[in-house]
Amino acid sequence: MPHIPLPEGVPGIRSLALQYPESGKYLYELVQILLRHESPLTPAERELIAAYVSYLNECKFCYSSHAAASRFLFQDQSGIVDLVLKDYQAAPISDKLKALLTIAGKVQEDARQVSEADVSLARIHGAVDRDIHDTVLIAATFCMFNRYVDGLATLTPEGPEDYLPMGERMATKGYVPPVIN
Repeated sequence: MPHIPLPEGVPGIRSLALQYPESGKYLYELVQILLRHESPLTPAERELIAAYVSYLNECKFCYSSHAAASRFLFQDQSGIVDLVLKDYQAAPISDKLKALLTIAGKVQEDARQVSEADVSLARIHGAVDRDIHDTVLIAATFCMFNRYVDGLATLTPEGPEDYLPMGERMATKGYVPPVIN
């Protein structure tokens, strides 16, 4: 049960954006820029970073929905998402992405833990400034989103199948503020 009145049956951050469109508009614009606009990281990789940070924060709605979007975007390699959430160091992903996930994990825990050695390792594996910037900003933003969604106890669907259409919508349409019908 949400801590404040929210539209009935609308899960997660969408309910908050409907109830508070003046802030929701800007949150959706930010996530659209972070996860869909130009970046050396693919949309699938950026969704994966969002899902990973949300998983670490134990925000079921955010990690489930962004994992679903990442799976959709990875297409026939969708199993990578679950392997990353289980143990990204053992997952069949690039060393660059592993180094960036290390940075994202440190941002999630305590951003001051990100060290020059972490950044250097990412660079050794091919990361450029924009990769590092985007990783840190996605991680920091999703910490805020996770706390926003969970702090107000928004509706969180239980079944993994509930997130499939959300993931497809986010992957194909991006992030547009919901409208009241």
